[in-house]
Amino acid sequence: MEISDVIYGHHHIDGVLEELIKSAPVQRLKGIYQGGASFLVNQKWNVTRYEHCIGVMLLIKKLGGTIEEQIAGLLHDVSHTAFSHVVDVVFENQAEDYHENIFQQVIVHSEIPDILQKHGYHTEELLSDDSRWTLLEQPAPELCADRTDYTLRDIYRYGHINLHEAQTFLDHLIVRNGRMFPDSIEAGEWFVSVYYKEVIDFFLNPVNVYGYEYLARALKAALRHDVISAEDLLKTDQEVLNILRASKNEEVLSLLTSI
Repeated sequence: MEISDVIYGHHHIDGVLEELIKSAPVQRLKGIYQGGASFLVNQKWNVTRYEHCIGVMLLIKKLGGTIEEQIAGLLHDVSHTAFSHVVDVVFENQAEDYHENIFQQVIVHSEIPDILQKHGYHTEELLSDDSRWTLLEQPAPELCADRTDYTLRDIYRYGHINLHEAQTFLDHLIVRNGRMFPDSIEAGEWFVSVYYKEVIDFFLNPVNVYGYEYLARALKAALRHDVISAEDLLKTDQEVLNILRASKNEEVLSLLTSI
């Protein structure tokens, strides 16, 4: 399988990673937008969870991470619901970890355990504890593959940095004791400035915040009126939108129109 990523370039992928990429849970992520409601208020804000998960896997590979950690990176977001973190607003989940709470459930009820077992891996050993994957996840403000990829990918896609700048920063990453670090103060300061743009110019952009709020209201109304169920949220963004628009529920349609 050949993969061409805008940031990490061209890679040949085979074996367990190829099968996992082709699995239904990972393919579904092509229909889940990274920014929640963002694509509804700005068509340019259209990075998908699929692109991000492929990127995380490739970044871990670039840094010399094991196949096991690449698997964890590829699968870390498979339980994200439609509209990503908007659902945390819907369920008033301040920890913003709804997808993490249902992760094991989503994995177990998919073909992923069979794929892993076929290649000699144990699902529980690989996917029950993210803390063992020190390249993949670290608490803010530490660097990790997850945070680094979505920051560089978003800010490049939305025109705040160029590809050369993103790739130059990646070339300044080093690994010590299983964790990633910038190799200089200058590289660290550059990433801080880029992450600031991610938070202020994207996450907290008033238009984005507005989209989150009104989409969350629409989803709450849809759940309240039995237009959708919590299980429906494991469909793609567009599939859920189609259900909402076909419902003819005045409150839901009014809120969608506001977006």
